[in-house]
Amino acid sequence: MKSMVPNTLAVFIALFLASVNAGPATSQEVAPAPKAQAAKPEKQLIEIKIGYLRAYEPQLALSVLDIAPRDEGVAGANVALNDNNTTGSFLGQKFVLDVTEVKPDADVVAVFNEMVAKGDRYLLADISAQQLLSIADIARDHGVLIFNVGSTDDILREEECRVNVFHTAPTRTMLADGLAQYLIWKQWPKWALIYGSHEKDKLFAEALRRAATRFGGQIVAEKEFKDTGTARRTDSGVVQIQRQMPVFTQDLPDHDVLLVADESEVFGTYVPFRTWIPRPVAGTAGLIPSGWHPASEQWGGSQIQNRFAKYAGRRMLSKDMAAWTAARILGDAATRTQGADPAKIEAFIRADDFSIAAFKGQKLTFRKWNWQLRQPIFLGDGRSVVTTSPQEGFLHQVSELDTLGVDQPETKCHFK
Repeated sequence: MKSMVPNTLAVFIALFLASVNAGPATSQEVAPAPKAQAAKPEKQLIEIKIGYLRAYEPQLALSVLDIAPRDEGVAGANVALNDNNTTGSFLGQKFVLDVTEVKPDADVVAVFNEMVAKGDRYLLADISAQQLLSIADIARDHGVLIFNVGSTDDILREEECRVNVFHTAPTRTMLADGLAQYLIWKQWPKWALIYGSHEKDKLFAEALRRAATRFGGQIVAEKEFKDTGTARRTDSGVVQIQRQMPVFTQDLPDHDVLLVADESEVFGTYVPFRTWIPRPVAGTAGLIPSGWHPASEQWGGSQIQNRFAKYAGRRMLSKDMAAWTAARILGDAATRTQGADPAKIEAFIRADDFSIAAFKGQKLTFRKWNWQLRQPIFLGDGRSVVTTSPQEGFLHQVSELDTLGVDQPETKCHFK
């Protein structure tokens, strides 16, 4: 792992210089020196401040096991800063995380300006697409780089892309494509789709439709499940939906897989094992695509999982990995440029040969046309990783990872 090289070298140099300055141990050295020398002041570390702007309020979920941890995302960034500071301490660098929380519907402009005034030159953003767009141009004018670690909205990488916004979170189209590739590889091409009535449910449903067209799947039927506001509030509402699900899926035509688009957590958890006919379920329930999986241990994943568990007391989730990756990108850039010059750090990240190792089986790179991080998509249930996409046989002339999401010939991104 390349991030360990400067660390090891710095440690070796530090130990070597210490041994040279100390010289060989002799009995004369035990006696007090005639004149005590004043202790040298410690070297002042260069502080690199990374802001973390988070839209947060407690969210309900159909299962208590799906309630997001209080420190989701932030914990991943903190583990990355521990990694950064291990190396940075030998290179005169100190990384500091400045966390600010707002409500999901809050105006973030004033809060962002306060963070810039405090010296945050880099921002990890776990906020909505609308909130991010409200500060993106202001950040550009202040020379601030934004790393989107939370929003999967494709519009941030397409029609509303910004040259100073990097994305370590995958898009909905990447998630849908990763799922679709596996279903086609399994020769399960006939899909039925049920989706929620909220906007983000419809966006994921549209990503699944696009994936079907792209990879040869066929959506044989669609149904919308309207949110009546009772499922997560009363026991009777829960029981009602559970009993409703077999009838709700009864009139679907024959299909291989039932796709679910329920990012709003209204009904999706109640679909598996409750359908009228026995079929596998995938999407936001059953077989779920994600940017990371808490059970992943391949490609050195057990190392980061253990470090994360030691720090946070839980397993690492997708948003934790997105935040960890963004913070490690900044740490690696500072290490490689041997300083804290924002211009040099930015140039390093934008370089043609830039890559980051993130325990996913290969080095990850940015798509130059919209600054989305290329990355595999994990497919798993609540217990284990079933597979990772891209699947075997899905080829690309540049990178197989570009079979996931919007490719360069399809992009609508035109940087302002």
